[in-house]
Amino acid sequence: MRATISTLPIKFDRVVLAVGDIVILDEVSLAITAGMPTALIGPNGAGKTSLLRLAMGLMAPSAGRLTWNGMPEALCARNAFVFQHPVMLRRTAAANLAFALAAARVERSRRRRRVDELLALVGLDGMGSRPARRLSGGEQQRLALARALAKDPEILFLDEPTRSLDPAAAKATEDVIRTVVARGIKVVMATHDLNCAKRLAGDVVLLHRGRIIETGPAATFFTAPRTASAAAFLAGDLLL
Repeated sequence: MRATISTLPIKFDRVVLAVGDIVILDEVSLAITAGMPTALIGPNGAGKTSLLRLAMGLMAPSAGRLTWNGMPEALCARNAFVFQHPVMLRRTAAANLAFALAAARVERSRRRRRVDELLALVGLDGMGSRPARRLSGGEQQRLALARALAKDPEILFLDEPTRSLDPAAAKATEDVIRTVVARGIKVVMATHDLNCAKRLAGDVVLLHRGRIIETGPAATFFTAPRTASAAAFLAGDLLL
C-alpha cells in the first residue's frame, strides 16, 4: 500500500532552472494536483523533461520555490519516473521486476506473486522468462512501467511514454496508463504526441522556451485555446 503522506499538490512558484548562462525554465508557476493525468507539451527544448525532473525531486531549482504538499523536500522514494529511453537489466523480464521489488523493500515472500501481478497489469503475461532486452520496444516500455509500479507510487512521471512506438504498441501503453490512473495514481507526462495528450490528459501545460504559454483543462485547451501561441502550436506552426 502507498504511504498515507501525500506529496500532492506540487507547487512551482516562479521557479527558475539555469545551467550557467542558459535558462531552461523561466519563472514557472504551476500547481500539479491529484486527478486525471497532466500532460506537458511543447516544442523540443521547451523544458518539459526538466520540469518533470524538478517535480520528481531529481533536480533543484536555481531560484523560486518548489514545494510538495507544502513541504520543501520531495518524498521521492514513494514516486516513480520512467525515462524516455528506459534501460533494461541484462536479466529476464521477471528478474527486472524482482530487482525493482527488492529495491522497493517488498518482502521476499511476496515478490513472486507481485511479479506475476505486475506482468499481468501491463499485458506481459507469460513473458516473465524472456530476456528483457529481447522484448520489442513496446514491450520494453510496458516492462519499464511495471518496474516503476513496483514502488506502488502516488505519482508516476513519464517522459515521452509513446515515443517511437507503432500505433498498436502506443495503444497498449496508453491502456496501461489508463489502468494506472483508474487505480488512483497521478500521472504527469511529457509528450510530443498531441493525440495521446487528447486521449489521456485531464489538464495540459504548454511550454515554450522555458515558459508556460498556456495551461488548463485538456477539453477546452484542444478545442478553444486562449492564446494565439497555443492556437498556432495546435495548428502545427513553428513557435517563435
